[in-house]
Order: sequence, then structure tokens, then C-alpha cells
Amino acid sequence: MVAVLGHVDHGKSTLLDYIRKTNVTEGEAGGITQHLGAYEVVYTPKVAEQTQKNTEKMPRPSAPPEGRTITFLDTPGHEAFKCIRERGARVADIAILVVSAEEGVKPQTLEALECIRKAKIPYIVAATKIDKPGASVERTKQGLAERQVYVEGYGGDVPFAAVSSKTGEGIDDLLDLILLVAELHEIRAAKDAPVEGYVIEAERDERRGISATLIIKNGTLSTAGVVLAGDAFAPARRLEDFLRRPIAKAEAGTPARLCGWSALPRVGTAIAVLRDKRAAEEKIRAENREKPAAPSRPYATELGDALVIPFIVKADVGGSLEAVSAEIRKQATEKVRVKIVSQGIGAISERDIKSAKSSRGGVIVGFNVGVDPVAKALILRGGVRAEVFDVIYTLIEWVAQLVKDRTPKTRAERVTATARVLKIFSAAKDRQIVGGKVLAGEIFPGDEFRVWRRDAPIGRGRVRELQRFKEKISSASKESEFGAAVTASIEVMPGDRIEAVSITEE
Repeated sequence: MVAVLGHVDHGKSTLLDYIRKTNVTEGEAGGITQHLGAYEVVYTPKVAEQTQKNTEKMPRPSAPPEGRTITFLDTPGHEAFKCIRERGARVADIAILVVSAEEGVKPQTLEALECIRKAKIPYIVAATKIDKPGASVERTKQGLAERQVYVEGYGGDVPFAAVSSKTGEGIDDLLDLILLVAELHEIRAAKDAPVEGYVIEAERDERRGISATLIIKNGTLSTAGVVLAGDAFAPARRLEDFLRRPIAKAEAGTPARLCGWSALPRVGTAIAVLRDKRAAEEKIRAENREKPAAPSRPYATELGDALVIPFIVKADVGGSLEAVSAEIRKQATEKVRVKIVSQGIGAISERDIKSAKSSRGGVIVGFNVGVDPVAKALILRGGVRAEVFDVIYTLIEWVAQLVKDRTPKTRAERVTATARVLKIFSAAKDRQIVGGKVLAGEIFPGDEFRVWRRDAPIGRGRVRELQRFKEKISSASKESEFGAAVTASIEVMPGDRIEAVSITEE
């Protein structure tokens, strides 16, 4: 199995599109294309093709060369999907680190490299987009070397291929390298061993129920027994290949789709095959008994005194749900915490609306999902905020803005001027005409001020108008005397000190 990783828009999916187009039977569209996609490709090595050509001159016919099946795992490049990239690298045998020859090494290139090294699997560097006018293979190699990635021919032993997914140049070389690396590292799948594999994606369908995409690492999964993944299990009867065609078995090194799960299996969970449903249920009960009880903490204690935004999260598949929930949690700040009170797969439902209403300001966020008719009617009536997105970075921006909008504002005051009240000319209710002298700064009409008497604050007010010699003025500066029409919460007296303040919300 080969995981394809790299920075967003560096040509990972385009590369796989070209490979599938040239090697998959015409008319068979890829089945598992969302998020962590899994594809099988049959490739005949160039060495085998050359052998066939040479034997055509021999008197005895030669058997046609056998194609080699390669399973590719296509991982998303956006930084939000780091968990999916890590999972792809963890279940793969070989990785392809895709780097655009036009843009060079980028942040997610390095993060993808970290995933590969963490998984401890061999990898190949593929420089893509070499057909672009601004592409430079040498610059790409130099950029990699600066990050301690030394490719073959540039001071190291990391296999390297320069490819164009537009023209096909170098792609056969890349496929040959995959087979060569597999041979050198003696990567073999034990088809007769006990079944080992992982859940790499899971989704819920109204017609087909819950289905999961599995990667079989060792052994052969047949349509007998029950597959267990965490707290979920499914009879192995409804088994499909990556094109969603029914199959009788899934051999090591291949993806398979299994339908009919009892619950949504968690992505990344290892699978096991048991004899029947009863054995699966017994194992689940035994494992749950061994789990330590989660500490019970009051809601307010857990989140402290910060404002809390409760989120109800819905997504189309398990991998997306994991990524979206992680990104929402990242938007928390010191003043605003986020709490995911509910999450699940499938359309936004009436139950989600009720959950939001009972969560004191709950917000529903959907990713690549619909809204069922009852829920849509309830949303239109108001009282619940629900948003659906199909692009991850748009969702992240929206949540970040929501957190910003709900952040409690604090008033910050800065003293801009001080003055001494010298005389009171008139007073009527909360309005007075006073005379004074500016001690520091500059006073303007509209300024808010604090009133101090004997070194204690006693009230607040606002300057309505400034005068000097019965003429209106726009300001009164230091050491100048003035007359002012003011409104105040208390009666200002001669000798009081006035502090003009500038107020901002933070």
C-alpha cells in the first residue's frame, strides 16, 4: 500500500487521476474518492514489457507479463486534515512525498514528511508539475536538501522521480520505483495469516446503513465470521471492492468496503475477525468492563469561568468528523471555550435541533451534509443557528469569527486629560455650567470624565460644550481656562478634579 502525501494543491490527486485513467478499465469510475481515498491500480512494469518484446523474436510463444496490483491511499493536503494524513502513513507500506516543482517545499510538505518519518516507512519523492513554465527540478532538490531530505543524485539515497500529470512524463518511472522499493524492503503481505487491518473511513447511508472502508494489511478477509472494530461489529457478508462491486474476499494489501455495522466504527481502529455476533458482543462487554470509569466533573468546573459555545457537529464521513471537531476545538481562547456536546455522521436532524436548543446558545455545524425536512422547518422558525459548509477552511474561518463575535468585551479606560473645577456658574438637574483650568492633556467636547473629590472617585459625566470668553472652542489645552456645559451623575463642586478618559472595548 502506497500513501500519497504532500502540501495542498501540489498535484497529489491529479497524479492519481492520471494513473487511474491509464491503468483502470475504461468506464470504471473510482469508488472511494472522498477524504482518505483508496484505489487499486494494475501496472505492468516496463522491465516486463521489454522482456515480452524481446521474446517475440523467439520461435516459442511467451506468456504475457503479469500486471502488479498497487493500492494507493490518497490523503488530503489541507493542514486541517493532519489526522487523516497520519492515519494514511500509519497503515501504508510505502509513501510518496509529493512536491510541486513549481512551488517547492511548503509547510504541509514538512508536516507530511514528519508523518512519514513517524510511521517509519520508506518513501519516494515525486516532483510534480514539471511541465509548468516556472517549474525547476533542481530548485526542488535544493529545497529538500535544505530540510535534510537528500534524494538520489543529490547526495542521498531517497528515490526521486520528476513527473507531469498532464503529459504523463515520468509516471512509469515513479511506478517502477514503487515496485523497486517494495522489493528492496521486502514488503510482503501474508495472505494466509490471521486477518489484520484498519478502518480508514466510515459513513452512514439511509438506504445501506453504516459502511466502513477497511485496509487489509495481512490475511484474507472472506464473507464468513464477524468483523469487530472497537465497539462496532458487522457480519462479513456484504463485502465490496473499491469500485463498490461485491466480492467474495479481500486479500492482504487491498481496500475493502464492508456494510451493515452495528454502530459507526471509529476511523483508525484496528479490526479483528470473530466467529459470530455473540463472540463480538462478549468481547465488547469484556473490554468495556476493563476500561477505567471517566471522572465525573461538573460542566462549569470543567470549563472554568470562561464563556462556553456548545457545538453540535455533523459530517459526511468519520474522517471529516474527526478533522472538523479538532479544528473547532482549536478556535478556543482564554475568554471563550468551545465544547462539542454532540457529534455524528449524516444529515442535520430534528434531534440535533433539540440538542442545540437545550445547550444554551448551541450552534450546529455541518460539513458536506444535508438538512432533513423537519430540521429545516425548525431552523426557519428561528432560535437555532445552523450552518453547513463544503470547504474546510471556510468552516474554520466561520467558527473563528463566531468565537470572536461572542468574546466578552471589557472596557479599558485611559486618562487623556485632567482639570480643576474653579467655579460653578449654573446648575439644573444633571446639567451644569462650570469653569475650570486644564492641568494636563487636552479636553474636547464629547469627552467622558470621572469626578474626583478629596482623592476619591465620586461620579462620572460628559463634556457637552466648551467655551472661552463666551465663544465656543474645539478644545482646551494644558494651562488654559475654559467654561464647559457638562452632564454628570453628581453635582460638581469647586475644587473637584476632572479626569477625561478614552474608553475602548477589548
